[in-house]
Amino acid sequence: MVPTYEQMGDWLEEIAGGFPDAFFLDLDGGIQLEEEALPDPDFPPGEMYIMGEYVHDMLGRYIVLYYGSFAALLPEEDEEGWKDEIFATVAHEFTHHLEETAGLHALDDKDAEFLRQALEEYGEEKK
Repeated sequence: MVPTYEQMGDWLEEIAGGFPDAFFLDLDGGIQLEEEALPDPDFPPGEMYIMGEYVHDMLGRYIVLYYGSFAALLPEEDEEGWKDEIFATVAHEFTHHLEETAGLHALDDKDAEFLRQALEEYGEEKK
């Protein structure tokens, strides 16, 4: 099942509201939902998608989730599966936010290692 963009937005709002207010400190732009998918540029089209990202740029600090990425990767999931993935993605991006504000980068390192291994495995499969 693929919910509508509006339905995912409602679920995101509900899920984000369950996180402590302290997590939102210095998150100027809050949590945004973009309609498009965001394919990972390091992989061939359709192989890997970015579900969400923590952004700190000239506009401030905010979290973006990509509806199209969820739709591409979760077409067979039910409502509970979608909500679980939304929660996991928001929690992951909050961790980036909290680590950055504390001057840490453990999750960045873990994400980089995950991508390194995924690219390595993808390269092995292509041989």
